[in-house]
Amino acid sequence: MPELQERLQQALGANYRLEKELGGGGMSRVFLAEEVRLGRRVVVKVLPPEMSMGVSVDRFEREIQLAAKLQHPHVVPLLTAGSKDDLLWYVMPFIEGESLRAKLAREGELPVAEALRILRDVLDALAYAHGHHVVHRDIKPDNVLLSGKHALVTDFGVAKAVAESTGKHTLTSMGVALGTPAYMSPEQATADPHVDHRADLYAVGALAYEMLCGRPPFAGMNAQAVLAAHITEEPEPLTRHRTMVPSGLNELVLRCLAKKPADRWQKADDLLPQIEAMLTPTGGITPTGTAPVPAVDYEALARQAHPLRVAALFGVASLAVLALVYAAVMLIGLPDWVFLGAVALLAIGLPIMVLTGHHERQRALVRTTGAVLRTPPSGLQRHFTWRKALLGGGLAFAGLWPAATWGCAFWASARWGRWSRPACSTKAAESSSPTSVTAPVIRRWPPPSPRPFG
Repeated sequence: MPELQERLQQALGANYRLEKELGGGGMSRVFLAEEVRLGRRVVVKVLPPEMSMGVSVDRFEREIQLAAKLQHPHVVPLLTAGSKDDLLWYVMPFIEGESLRAKLAREGELPVAEALRILRDVLDALAYAHGHHVVHRDIKPDNVLLSGKHALVTDFGVAKAVAESTGKHTLTSMGVALGTPAYMSPEQATADPHVDHRADLYAVGALAYEMLCGRPPFAGMNAQAVLAAHITEEPEPLTRHRTMVPSGLNELVLRCLAKKPADRWQKADDLLPQIEAMLTPTGGITPTGTAPVPAVDYEALARQAHPLRVAALFGVASLAVLALVYAAVMLIGLPDWVFLGAVALLAIGLPIMVLTGHHERQRALVRTTGAVLRTPPSGLQRHFTWRKALLGGGLAFAGLWPAATWGCAFWASARWGRWSRPACSTKAAESSSPTSVTAPVIRRWPPPSPRPFG
């Protein structure tokens, strides 16, 4: 309303020149302004007069000063704060870009990799702030600004400044103004005086839920019903609304939304490694700068590696291999023992493949929880991989051909005293026995070189 802008301009004096109102900022009105002395653009946020009437100016400015000490790449800093009559305001840098709220309103669900990158930046800011004993208390898409490929958290300390300066007993009456119902933790909804940094982690869970599912965990009701749902109802799994959400990420978000603070992640620092792991190629998410692809479905990999399924597939493949070997023995004249050797190799390969399937299944089941195998398996377990099992089987069968060729040649040399390659089939062997009248037909191997003329 023009009247508020005029009053704020008079209160700011000649130091700032208001340009236009940018829209509501939750508990504040937001104006774009120019800092005259430095010639830079800033944002001036002012509390509405009806809210600032019960605010202690001294306590408000003291809380703002604590938040102003935060200096971090993903935190929008507070430059200054002031008051005059019933107006309270604070000044922040103007960030080129848009809010996460505007992006969600335009696009709805975000790609998993993009949502994870935003979560990483938000958690990085929270970890820094919590380390300096500053709790945000109002994490929501409106307070996350997107600039380039980075996310910044704004309004640190403002919700606490208003709450502390109005007195804790008025928190429930101001309810919606001091915390957005869709992102408020159960302890905030019940005006628990012992709200700590874990309330921010609950709000991060609600924020992640909306980025991935296009809606917060509890929505579509009035404010009182939403607050009651935060206290009494369990959120639906993210995978019910969007099947492409990895199960590990689903569990991570639901743990953030636990009703009791003790059941949630205890620190933002605990969440950061989990998010970083999911952003790496081994975590199943496309790296930054590449085209989005579906995340690895480790549950499907675990089902595919079930020992019974592996044994059944191995049995079918064994029949096909034995059919090929038998045809080679009959048509090419390979020794009969080649077929028996193939049977022996397949008999040895069956338990190896089943054990490999067991170990690969265990690795996939671990990955479904979002955990990362930072150290390679030790002992024999490290040898049971699909790559090594298939490579070993291929090399074993590849060795049958030279073994058959040179074995026949050696047998013929020992029997007839010359380097030759007889027909090593059973029929030929019987014809070369001492009781046979007809001598075996011997094919020289390798064939003799031609003699020179003259």
